[in-house]
Amino acid sequence: MTFLWRRRRGGRGGAGKTEVFKGINQDMELTVPTHFRCPISLDLMKDPVTLSTGITYDRESIEKWIDAGNITCPVTNQVLRNFDQIPNHSIRKMIQDWCVENKSCGVERIPTPRIPVTPYEVTDIRSRIVAAARLGDARKCQELVGKIKNLAKESERNRRCIVGNRIGSALADSFESFARFSVDTHVNLLKEILAALTWTFPLDEEGISKLKSAVSLRCMVWFLKSENDLSSRQNAICVLKELISADEACVDGLMGIEDIEETLFHTVKVPICPKATKASLVIIYKMIKSSIGTRGEIALRFIRMGLIHLILEILVDGDKSVCEKALVVMDSICSLEEGRENAYENALTVPLLVKKILRVSDTATEFSISSLWKLCLGENESALVEAMQLGAFQKLLVVLQIGSGERTKEKVTELLKLMNLCRDKVDCVDSSMGFNYIKRSN
Repeated sequence: MTFLWRRRRGGRGGAGKTEVFKGINQDMELTVPTHFRCPISLDLMKDPVTLSTGITYDRESIEKWIDAGNITCPVTNQVLRNFDQIPNHSIRKMIQDWCVENKSCGVERIPTPRIPVTPYEVTDIRSRIVAAARLGDARKCQELVGKIKNLAKESERNRRCIVGNRIGSALADSFESFARFSVDTHVNLLKEILAALTWTFPLDEEGISKLKSAVSLRCMVWFLKSENDLSSRQNAICVLKELISADEACVDGLMGIEDIEETLFHTVKVPICPKATKASLVIIYKMIKSSIGTRGEIALRFIRMGLIHLILEILVDGDKSVCEKALVVMDSICSLEEGRENAYENALTVPLLVKKILRVSDTATEFSISSLWKLCLGENESALVEAMQLGAFQKLLVVLQIGSGERTKEKVTELLKLMNLCRDKVDCVDSSMGFNYIKRSN
């Protein structure tokens, strides 16, 4: 017979809680012994550890307690002399035996927990990865990278320990070393390193310097162009995004790579996954922003490729985060005259910008208004009238009333004044009330 289990709680704040295993026939009932339950979660302990105060807790619960900044023992309230967590093998073995004895009540035996990785072990592996890269020992390096990935999969604690002990710098160093030697020869190893790098950010300055080298950037773009390897493409774009977010100087090196605009454009046009699309949009924005500060050539290439049409397609059915990033790109494009002309030529531009105001998020509203404001520069009467017909005037009044950033408020006020000048051309809008509100607010 199969048995189910359920918990009973009694008293206030969980006091008197008991964990009960109960069979389907309701005739069998088993209460978990108090000393088998974690004092924090009151659940059956899976990985019991003892603190310096002598009290035993489930590892996951006490780690959350300590990570929250607490320095005392939850039970005794004594200040902890150290944060060492000693595995309590005796209690764990008793719990496992109890689970086996009561298997008929639906109790499953808890597995023997793996010993968490220590900072010393991570430091040792990091040193060995760097040494293997220096010697060009690809087999040994791949073995160590695989070991790191397996340790990270075991628990979140392991992952934090690995990242906190600068394993990312060693991975970045080995990535550059083997990419410099030969990408084709070490393609599998480079894939493994790239996959591991996606979860090791933030990197220190040494790691950043290795990844932003011309060799590393070209290698990542090479993977980004690999049509038949979606996983590597996703990893490459995500690492590039994290790299540029950490050091915007990397943008200059990236813009110097041949066909980078076409590669990023294709990554957005033929999506790999939402995460990769968002990462691509962030990189495109950084490149356009940097380009506008010089001659704008990169931005113009994106515009002539059809980026605006692509952005509008994303805005039609994209989720919140994707829409926000797409609107940031649209706003940067509209900073250029050719970008504004190209945007206005598309019949969806103004309707979608107006639609996204107050519909997605504060960030989306801010950049929708900014893009609309740029489109209407030079008193573009056609754009103003179209926006008013779509209800932009009323939405902008609401934005002004509920409050926004100072710069956004200035753009809203200017747009409302420009729209007021066009009110005679739009019969469906009574803008006099709005204009009076603007005068009073000033």
